[in-house]
Amino acid sequence: MTMTLQRVLLISTGGTITMTSGAGGGITPTLTGEDLVRAVPELADRAQLEVVSYSTKPGASLTLDDLVRIAALIDTRMSDGFAGAVVVQGTDTIEETAFVLDTLVASMRPVVVTGAMRGAAAPGADGPANLLAAVTVASTAVAAGLGTLVVLNDEVHAARHVRKSHTSLPSAFTSPGFAPIGRVIEGALHLYARLPRLPVIARPESTAEAAVALLTIPLDDDGRLLAALPQLGFQGAVIAAMGAGHLPAHFADKVEQLAAVMPVVLATRVGAGPSFVRTYGFPGSEMDLIARGAIPGGYLSGEKACLLLRLLIANRLPLAELKTVFIARGRAALV
Repeated sequence: MTMTLQRVLLISTGGTITMTSGAGGGITPTLTGEDLVRAVPELADRAQLEVVSYSTKPGASLTLDDLVRIAALIDTRMSDGFAGAVVVQGTDTIEETAFVLDTLVASMRPVVVTGAMRGAAAPGADGPANLLAAVTVASTAVAAGLGTLVVLNDEVHAARHVRKSHTSLPSAFTSPGFAPIGRVIEGALHLYARLPRLPVIARPESTAEAAVALLTIPLDDDGRLLAALPQLGFQGAVIAAMGAGHLPAHFADKVEQLAAVMPVVLATRVGAGPSFVRTYGFPGSEMDLIARGAIPGGYLSGEKACLLLRLLIANRLPLAELKTVFIARGRAALV
């Protein structure tokens, strides 16, 4: 009896997984999605693939508007009978891509983002195994309803938790403070936890004008950049603060002045754990800054908070509604 394979949409954007040596030294994106599929014949036993070679960019060159277009493509094509989708890209920005797709894609079918830490010609290249695992997850019915997932090194991470935690190891992707929600073992998805889908937000027409600054604050920063942001054309700011959401005391007035003219999100520069809302009360603490108009970032990293704020600004939400949506999503990253 011949089993009918599920149909999976594979969208290739470039990244290390597509890179080979160039004439000028170093590796650059050269392989298309079709090239990647031809290099892994085992894929033919996992799913019927339809390949879209969207681009051959390194991950650092993707734009938020690219991701908005990819989200629209996924939602459109899922109605054509696909079981799921795989997005292949550079690992530099996989956590951001996964978060944006999780925020924008309305389909309940699996969306998996993958890539490689080693170039296609490198000894021990991890791209083929990652691609095979990603297609395995995307074609598995039990993965439906989980939102966007990141699959590398045979581990399955939720988009809201995943972070790139190392610059070179194949095990670079982790979920700090949490854990993988599943693994691919013996060619099958082993799912350990189900997280509820978060509400999606509307896809904006363009995010090009929704400029948001991301500021990481070190010891003894003088805060001069905050006052400059409105004059530089920014429409919002995310501050990756110290500890649970703390800034030097002299920042407090500056944050209050900035929050009077644009949304200001208070995130943390710490790799795991949320920004607090009700524990510390000194000048520059999270309670003080929230009282002055800062929006608590919850469990969102500075990078993810920046992208969410750009999407909400691009959708032209009134400030009160923007705060409500942002706070709900930041807190919901926990569940």
